[in-house]
Amino acid sequence: MHKQNIALLSAVFVLISIGIIMVFNTAAMVSILVRHLILAFIGLIFMFTSMNIRYEMLKKLGKPLLVLTIILLILVYFPHIGRAAGGARRWIRIGHFSMQPSELAKLVMIMYASNFLSKKRHNIKEFIRGFLPPMLVLGLVLALIIKNDLGSCVLIAGIVLTMMFISGANMKHLAIFFLASLPAIYIAIRTFPYRMKRIMVFLDPWEDPLGKGYQIIQSFYALGSGGWWGKGLGKGIQKLFYLPEAHTDFIFSIIGEELGFIGTLLIIMLYTYIIWRGIIIAYHAPDLYGHLLAIGITAMIAYQVIINIGVVTGLLPTKGTTLPFISFGGSSLIVNMIAIGLLINVSKEWER
Repeated sequence: MHKQNIALLSAVFVLISIGIIMVFNTAAMVSILVRHLILAFIGLIFMFTSMNIRYEMLKKLGKPLLVLTIILLILVYFPHIGRAAGGARRWIRIGHFSMQPSELAKLVMIMYASNFLSKKRHNIKEFIRGFLPPMLVLGLVLALIIKNDLGSCVLIAGIVLTMMFISGANMKHLAIFFLASLPAIYIAIRTFPYRMKRIMVFLDPWEDPLGKGYQIIQSFYALGSGGWWGKGLGKGIQKLFYLPEAHTDFIFSIIGEELGFIGTLLIIMLYTYIIWRGIIIAYHAPDLYGHLLAIGITAMIAYQVIINIGVVTGLLPTKGTTLPFISFGGSSLIVNMIAIGLLINVSKEWER
């Protein structure tokens, strides 16, 4: 394996290791640690599988996986299969198996769009043959997700539109899609009061410091009290029933409190290297499919990092977006590890 791919894997493993330490440190429950370790091991198996799967077969997996994902997204709405948590129905449970289909949808849409856009490269500027088909598929996927997970909808749409832009789609068509989606986003926010409250909290969290603004204010306390070097690993107090979701969406706040600005800067540097390496792989990809696949995966990781850190620092409204490779969340961890495997797969094909 090329030394640059080894460096990429090393950066990912460092982030996963930090995640394992911080999840146990934050949750302080052996059961959560064991579950996180099991999920990381499963993700490792999937990552090495996606890393070594034949490149031609990889191109053919887009449509079957898309059909499977749509079925899973529909199953979320079945009473005895779909599971609600935190006021949103995002998970499916069959026996002891539980997963979040919207996380899988991010990667599957990247694979589908990469295959479609690479085949229609000469028609990409045409509305009917080049632009409309992937937008209809995207619209269907978003329609199945938007009721329960607006954050994932925005993320998936952003990734696919980035891929469309890179592939040379007509800017007027992209602008039309963007403008047409605004009413749907507005309705999705106004229909569910908790989303509107999140917007209001984002604008002024101190208006309701003991209610809706409590979580983000505690995040500010955690980040602000860490200083340059932090209070020390395990010595933070915000995780002690002050900061909700400390081991999932807001784990970056605890890292800031215990490891300080230097610790958070190190993590941002690791993410920056992964994103930079993804761009390099996309630039040297052996074909348009690999180029778009690498762009989509890099955008997915980059946007998740930006959204998560933006939320915990108060720069964006609260969303249920995990911090890649670090937050507790099985579906997210496994999907992101598969994505890194696919990224290295493209790099290996370039080397060949």
